[in-house]
Amino acid sequence: MDSIPDKLPSFERRSGYDRRNRKLGILSKYWLTGKRAGVRREEDKQRAYSIDRHSSRTLAVILLIVILSVIDAILTLHLVDHGATELNPVMNYYLGHGPLAFFWVKYMLTSAALIIILTNKTAYLFNTRFQVKILFVVFLVPFVLVIQWELYLLFNL
Repeated sequence: MDSIPDKLPSFERRSGYDRRNRKLGILSKYWLTGKRAGVRREEDKQRAYSIDRHSSRTLAVILLIVILSVIDAILTLHLVDHGATELNPVMNYYLGHGPLAFFWVKYMLTSAALIIILTNKTAYLFNTRFQVKILFVVFLVPFVLVIQWELYLLFNL
């Protein structure tokens, strides 16, 4: 006696072409905004995944970190002009090349680090349950503390 699945016609709807690997054309409606904002399946959330649309909260945190970095650079230059010394040896080296070199290196290093974190934000840190996006907070807190210290030095000494 034949079983029921043997009698049904077998249709394979998959062609072998994976539409998710296709590159976006310049005329695509997703070219500027991106397509993928997250994953749907719960098991896919347990591993690193690639997205190309980020939340406005992520944009706000990135802009805040960049603004804090610029404020830190301005306050550092002002304090150095009034007799302070830069303790970071890398930034002290570029400070010796002039204020513009110092400012641009600080901006570029901060921006490069933010881009690396943004592109890998859904990966997990050292096989823990923490995702790389937690590093945004790790960047934000020291900048706030450094700026508070610089303001203290500026107004109290």
